Amino acid sequence: MTQSPPDEPTASSTEQLREQVEQTRQELGETVESLAAKTDVKARAQEKATALKEQAGVLTEQAGAKAAELAGQVKVKAAEAAHLMQDKLPDPVKDKATAAAEQVKAKAGQVGRVWQDKTPEPVRAKAHQGAEAARDNRTVLIVAGGVAVATWLLLRRRGRREP
Repeated sequence: MTQSPPDEPTASSTEQLREQVEQTRQELGETVESLAAKTDVKARAQEKATALKEQAGVLTEQAGAKAAELAGQVKVKAAEAAHLMQDKLPDPVKDKATAAAEQVKAKAGQVGRVWQDKTPEPVRAKAHQGAEAARDNRTVLIVAGGVAVATWLLLRRRGRREP
């Protein structure tokens, strides 16, 4: 006589036996599906790739936000440096810088007119893009120019004092 496993109740009728067989089939089917899913390397690789792409997108967004934050901080620091530089420069230096800036503007106007007359359109378009980039970073350029002028004046003054 065959004995059933101790944890399963014995079937007392054919109907109960059929229900047990159906339940066992269903459990076996679920087990087979689970094993098939685990062995489907292509599907698992695609799932992993999708998850990694999503994670990369999140990291890219975070990096962009951090870069924007740092750019803002740099602009603030550059503005602070420009104000500090203006406060520390003596009036004669400021006057000379203003006069030099006016001369540069006048010469730039002359050069601009010549440029418009003699430069091909594609070159002008690229130059326009460069000018827009300079306008977008105006504070940084002003600080750099101020530092350059101040350094030049200090070096020039030291050169006159030394024998």
